[in-house]
Amino acid sequence: MTERQVSRSIEVDAPPSTVFALLADPRRHPDFDGSGTVQSSISGPSRLSLGSTFGVGMRIKLPYRISNTVVEFEEDKRIAWRHFNRHRWRYELEPTATGGTTVTETFDWSTALVPFLLDRSGFPAANARGIEKTLPRLKALAEGR
Repeated sequence: MTERQVSRSIEVDAPPSTVFALLADPRRHPDFDGSGTVQSSISGPSRLSLGSTFGVGMRIKLPYRISNTVVEFEEDKRIAWRHFNRHRWRYELEPTATGGTTVTETFDWSTALVPFLLDRSGFPAANARGIEKTLPRLKALAEGR
């Protein structure tokens, strides 16, 4: 873990464009979320771009809805979104020599409005565990399994 960021990576046997297509489609987010908190895609475009907003049905003990905004976007390379507290979920894609992709997911709370509250909340550790479950699910989807 770095200063207010936690990241994990995985090798995927699919090109960056395939992985990015999954990440840029908010309707697919419940399919690869390993945290168990993303329940459904509620509203938004079928394909995200910089500045897009999308609503998501969530559940952490109780169900709720949250709106996210795409704040980083580089086709087939990087996508990140945030909600009202401004912490980010980021995916970075690097092509491998074998035609696959190294996918790095990061929970970044250095951009949060109140990062010190997240420091004490347990969310960074919970998000690390979620990332460790999300990446294999994303890999399976991208590889067609």
